[in-house]
Amino acid sequence: MQSAGGQDEGVLLRSLRDGNELAFDQLYRLYSYQIYTNILRMVKDPDVAQELLQDVFLKVWERRSFIDPQKSFKAYLYQIARSRVFDFFRHEKIARKVESYLSGIHTELHTDLEDQLQYKETRERYDHAVSMLPEQRQKIYILCKIEGKSYSEVSNLLRISSSTIQDHMVKANKFIRAHLGEAIALLLISRL
Repeated sequence: MQSAGGQDEGVLLRSLRDGNELAFDQLYRLYSYQIYTNILRMVKDPDVAQELLQDVFLKVWERRSFIDPQKSFKAYLYQIARSRVFDFFRHEKIARKVESYLSGIHTELHTDLEDQLQYKETRERYDHAVSMLPEQRQKIYILCKIEGKSYSEVSNLLRISSSTIQDHMVKANKFIRAHLGEAIALLLISRL
């Protein structure tokens, strides 16, 4: 088989097998454009096609001792090129999955941190509202709402009527809701 330069391709391949860089260079010049256009047709990106072309010929150089001068070198190059393109697409697919996964984690972490911060701020405002209650109302509110005691238990503990407990709880809840409503509105406005 004659190469474009008039030299027998078999002679070039045998020289390549022996590590002859000039033979490699001649084979590169002979086939690189055809392989490049084939790769470009598949990947549709000139930079990627050029990088994959370099990978193809790097693989040829690395595996030069296994080249059979009796077989079609062009077919060998197309086989390596196809393999490199498939590897590229497989890598891209995995990279997109990893990127998507990491993006999801980042979003979840960001949302989780934001939720925690918002909860902390709301909790601080709630604690502040409870601390602003008059002393007796605050004590009743903490016993009923936070410690979970019934009105009758608090009534017996503090020696005041259940209706007084209920009155304090209604007023405490109204004050806290008003204070938190205002605070939450300010919190939302500050985030806009």
